[in-house]
Amino acid sequence: MLLNLHVKNLALIEEVDVDFEKGLIVLTGETGAGKSLILGSVNIALGNKASKDMIRKGTDYSLVELTFSVSENCAKQLKKYDIYMEEDNIITVTRKISEGRSISKINGETVNIKTLKNVMSLLIDIHGQHDHQSLLYTKNHLDILDKFAKDSILELKEKIKEEYSKYTKLIKKLEEFNIDEGQKAREIEFAEYEVNEIESANLKPEEDVQVEEEFKKLSNSKEIVSALSEIYNALSYETAGGLGDIINKAVMDINSIKGMDEKISQFQTELYDIDNLCRELTSQIYDYNSGMDFNPEYVREVEERLDVINHLKLKYGNSIEEILRYKEEKEEYLEKLNNMTDEMESVKNQISELEGTLNNLCTKLSEQRKKAAKELEVLVKQALVDLNFIAVEFEIQITRKESIGENGFDNVEFMISTNPGESVKPLVKVASGGELSRIMLAIKSILATEDDIDTLIFDEIDTGISGQTAMKVAEKMAKISRNHQVICISHLSQIAAMADSHYLIKKTADENSTTTSIKKLTRQQSIEELVRINGGSGITEAGLIHATEMKDMADRTKSNLF
Repeated sequence: MLLNLHVKNLALIEEVDVDFEKGLIVLTGETGAGKSLILGSVNIALGNKASKDMIRKGTDYSLVELTFSVSENCAKQLKKYDIYMEEDNIITVTRKISEGRSISKINGETVNIKTLKNVMSLLIDIHGQHDHQSLLYTKNHLDILDKFAKDSILELKEKIKEEYSKYTKLIKKLEEFNIDEGQKAREIEFAEYEVNEIESANLKPEEDVQVEEEFKKLSNSKEIVSALSEIYNALSYETAGGLGDIINKAVMDINSIKGMDEKISQFQTELYDIDNLCRELTSQIYDYNSGMDFNPEYVREVEERLDVINHLKLKYGNSIEEILRYKEEKEEYLEKLNNMTDEMESVKNQISELEGTLNNLCTKLSEQRKKAAKELEVLVKQALVDLNFIAVEFEIQITRKESIGENGFDNVEFMISTNPGESVKPLVKVASGGELSRIMLAIKSILATEDDIDTLIFDEIDTGISGQTAMKVAEKMAKISRNHQVICISHLSQIAAMADSHYLIKKTADENSTTTSIKKLTRQQSIEELVRINGGSGITEAGLIHATEMKDMADRTKSNLF
């Protein structure tokens, strides 16, 4: 049950803080006073789209906070969203809107919009001004019937959804097989060509790197041999004036004076190291150059091998590993193509088996729906009679679709006759706006009995009705309010008179600002508001007498109802 509504800086609302009680709560006010703002603030807390344009001029943010008391059953359901109750089973939902973003919290913990919507769907149900228009779409009739059938079909619907998901995946897989034999042969031929081309190359891992290095060396072999020969001659011990020859003379010179000074021994050692290093280097250069036997045939072979590898890279991958992986994929594809006939038959058999399973499940679901439809027909007809449909017939027509879907194979359509002697016709074709509102109220009153939702909000459900019909609508809402908290935004005095709690929404303005406020009315204030709703130009004695009679009669009616 909604205990408190706190709104701050939302459009014309500067700040509103109002407590609610159980029973029938009616909100009234002049046209343009801001009744839609109150409902809009609740919708924001429900997770509906919030715009920065809703922030009151001159402020930085808007805030909506709802406080609920929840039943034990509801508290159990909230646990699946990690929402846990304190001992008093109170839950506070807050949504703050600021420039470019909004923050939602439940009991002080930040939640995302999806969680907010899921939680609020367990706490409150809103019927907006135009929600009755949903009855004009037959697809919604199925949803209403299923909501009424509820537990009796829940397991079946989940099973059908699960099996239908498998079915659609298999259908998609079968479509992938739908290529003609000519195309299949071409696919096989091309895949075999690609596999053979890669296989014939006999590639080895990392071979591309090795061949590229070898080709690079061979391509520059002449330059390498020439340069190293020059270096060898410069270092040679056999060439007069070469570095080796000079070092050799230096060694002989130092050997001749080594005993003359201890320091010379150190020089001798270091000179020997230089001599050894030079001899080793010249030997390595000689060996390398001797191995550089320039063979044009070998160079051509390496070049051709590199061309093969680069050609395959252009077609199948940037490395040997990628090319070999591509080959494996093509081999798997070839196997799939060659086994396609057998696999296709297997898929067809699975589809046929699933069609049988789905047909059986959908038949059971349809039977349960027809059973629920009979019960709902009786309840809706009685509810419509209560709402001043004098001679009404209501039927739920269930026909079979040509195909199965995740909701079964049923088409559901509400049929109605509001005139004696006339056969039932599709509701979408014959019901007026005022009739649609009452039909939706009848359905809501029935579903409310099935629901665990404590709070129901109706926004001008009384559109298009008056007189005795309005009185009947008021009585129906009073009945619903015995088991649910009902909050109704209304412009009819018959409904306002029936209120257990009556609130006035008022707009005031001065030179600088306009503000919407809400306050709970005393009995006398409620009677005066009834005078205004009835169209009185002012508070007259006659108007007060009539409004008092309306209030007294509503009290007697409620006493008789319960």
